[in-house]
Amino acid sequence: MIPASPSHAQPADWRRAYRDLVTDPHELLRLLDLAELAGALPPPGHAFALRVPRGFVARMRRGDPADPLLRQVLPLDEEFRPQPGFELDAVGEMPSRAAPGVLHKYHGRALLIATGSCAIHCRYCFRRHFPYGGELAAREGWSAAVEAIAAEPSIEEVILSGGDPLSLTTTKLAQLTERLATLPHLRRLRVHTRLPVVLPERVDDELLQWLRGLPWPVAIVLHANHAQELDTTVAAACRALLGSGAHLLNQAVLLRGVNDDLDTLCALSARLFEVGVLPYYLHQLDRVAGAAHFEVDDAVARRLAAGMHRRLPGYLVPRLVRELPGAPGKTPM
Repeated sequence: MIPASPSHAQPADWRRAYRDLVTDPHELLRLLDLAELAGALPPPGHAFALRVPRGFVARMRRGDPADPLLRQVLPLDEEFRPQPGFELDAVGEMPSRAAPGVLHKYHGRALLIATGSCAIHCRYCFRRHFPYGGELAAREGWSAAVEAIAAEPSIEEVILSGGDPLSLTTTKLAQLTERLATLPHLRRLRVHTRLPVVLPERVDDELLQWLRGLPWPVAIVLHANHAQELDTTVAAACRALLGSGAHLLNQAVLLRGVNDDLDTLCALSARLFEVGVLPYYLHQLDRVAGAAHFEVDDAVARRLAAGMHRRLPGYLVPRLVRELPGAPGKTPM
């Protein structure tokens, strides 16, 4: 494992990179010498647009239509053909709504939809149809969200999610945690984020200072699905996050054509450990409308998980789980 570094070179301003995303599928295909894939694109103006950082595009293999990073972000016409069993709210989140942007699905934990914005639109995202317009915890200075958590003293952990919470400015994040720090029953903070993987510039000195000043233990749950995502810039971001005192975990999604073979999954776990991150969950795909082409059969998923148990030490084997509406937690497979 890469040790935590006491110093962190200041990266370029992350907001500039965030504004300069690739949003035109034709531009993405030109950058990768894959103009022949244009016929598989959906018509312009579809509901879930392309968004991908240029640094993430740079990790893709030019001329390879099966590149695992490209497959995660390239919009395809087949996404917009209805498939039986694939729903808008695949994991049943809306019945757990406790306040605007507050989901209280599991005992002792509350999830805040901190923002609807993200630097990358993953085509399999289970919140690709989420009604962010009316469901943001940041409304009115976080007041309703904090009041909902204050009213439920069994909540010991707050989970920041989105979109991606790190797409908010650090000032905005600090305003939230200052409010949360007034609640005596909170004991942990968790941040679910893909930005340190897809936009490692986000891990700047201001963010690290905010993390070091928090009054609770912090778990940062990253999201990488393939070892190719974890280049040297991501390794540096992870070193810096470790140096702030945060614990780093990873959750991946099992995706057909991306990571649905044993060698790829084992390489992901090994690379995660090299950059200071422990594998946590391997999610079976949430059956959200638009993601059917990523689904892996349950029997295949179980064989892959068993193969990882045979090949890797236990601490490198993520738990194979799926999320079921109404269940008290993730369901092991």
